[in-house]
Amino acid sequence: MPPFSAATIGALLDAAANLPTPQSYLIVFQLGGALARVPDDATAYPQRDAAHNVNINGAWLPGEDPDAPTQWARTLHARLEPLASGRAYVNFMTDEPVERVRAAYGPEKHDRLVALKRRFDPDNVFRSNHNIAP
Repeated sequence: MPPFSAATIGALLDAAANLPTPQSYLIVFQLGGALARVPDDATAYPQRDAAHNVNINGAWLPGEDPDAPTQWARTLHARLEPLASGRAYVNFMTDEPVERVRAAYGPEKHDRLVALKRRFDPDNVFRSNHNIAP
């Protein structure tokens, strides 16, 4: 996320004040510092200029209805999406299509990772993550 606007702060405060279950939560990470001092093209880690990262977690106990926490998470995501960079932090992603993984890294970094995968793992042995196919 870029530096927070009043709309971003309002969406986060509304969501935090209306948690649908005791297990649901959101985490706001402030970025910058050493993270931002590494050149963007030095590693696969993207978005070194991002100011914040938000992790939205709608959760429930076994046997409970998942509808309210799922809707809460989707609503917050929908409110934040137009205010965000359009990218994602890959370690927060779950089962995502290849397009979303590509968007998380950005096209240039993803293409570099594909080239490395072709060179060092052409059989796609290491695929139990957010796979980058060779």
